[in-house]
Amino acid sequence: MSTALVLSGGGARAAYQVGVLKAVSELLPRRTHNPFPIVCGTSAGAINALAIAGRPGSLRLRVRKLESIWSNIQAENVYRTDALGVAKNTCRLLLALLHDGYSKKRPVALLDNAPLRELLEQLVRFRYIDEAIASGELSAVSTTAMDYSTGRSVTFFQGNHDVWQRQRRIGVRTGLSIDHLMASSAIPTIFPATAIDKNYYGDGAVRQLKPLSAALHLGAEKLFIVGVSDNPVHVGADDKIQHPPSVGQMISQLLNSAFIDSIESDLETLQSINKLALETPEQARQHNLRYVDFVCISPSKPIDELTDQYISELPLSMKIFLRAIGANSKGGGSSAASYLLFEPGFCRDLLELGYRDALEQEHQILAFFGLI
Repeated sequence: MSTALVLSGGGARAAYQVGVLKAVSELLPRRTHNPFPIVCGTSAGAINALAIAGRPGSLRLRVRKLESIWSNIQAENVYRTDALGVAKNTCRLLLALLHDGYSKKRPVALLDNAPLRELLEQLVRFRYIDEAIASGELSAVSTTAMDYSTGRSVTFFQGNHDVWQRQRRIGVRTGLSIDHLMASSAIPTIFPATAIDKNYYGDGAVRQLKPLSAALHLGAEKLFIVGVSDNPVHVGADDKIQHPPSVGQMISQLLNSAFIDSIESDLETLQSINKLALETPEQARQHNLRYVDFVCISPSKPIDELTDQYISELPLSMKIFLRAIGANSKGGGSSAASYLLFEPGFCRDLLELGYRDALEQEHQILAFFGLI
């Protein structure tokens, strides 16, 4: 049965996914090459997905490279953090708000993510994806972005599969490149849009109403899903911020709705379909009614608590900006900061959390891969 790896978006939170994959690589036989013939990612999850698909060697070696990157990453490896660079981009963004012609000259955003492109050139070997698909090691690899001109969710995929078109989401067969990764991870207003074939694209999580659908369209019969939502944690009434929402708090909710809510909603739909498929005789099932086995692993502890511990690691320019908009525990906007907190302490803690959470589900993971 075709197994798909599905990695959601989440900025710096995606370090958690690497911890989960590290545990998986240790639970599987040492020489396991690639247990995921279908690999799908969105936003920062797309970077992890293509780093896994776009490298040779065993799964352990691939994950080890990712772990090294995330354990030592700094904000300056992802976006410009110098005060002058941040100030220039802020001025450009304000000018674009005052004059619509200004934004037509070049994409505008608060932060310049040019350093990320350099990092991706070292991390992903796109030629290997071509070779892996040709040899049959991979069936398909995909990343999703949002088309600014149409508002559609566009899944760019590489592999011998049919394209698809649904309400506000389509699948496009193409050769993947760094531009597709830059587009998929370009959080609106924070990172600039990326041009692909004359259209401009932004973060794929923004209009991705069905984040699991790409893997199913690409032939997946089983899904291994790694999210970044600390959904088991419920905030009590005593923990609520008792003041009007800060800008950071509002941004937090907008980002959470894009990166977290859609995958949780799609999982609920999948669980309902699975229940219906089990209760319906096989001969009476419709073509699109089938049981899809899945494992979903997400943080067992609130990420916002980790965020507050490590905001001080950020460069001074970012600390001032985040404090000004209330992107901290006092302002209720810690979630917004977590997406930009590309610093070693925070990412290492997320890696460790992902590793522990996956080991806690050892039995389910081994059963999923048919090892027990």
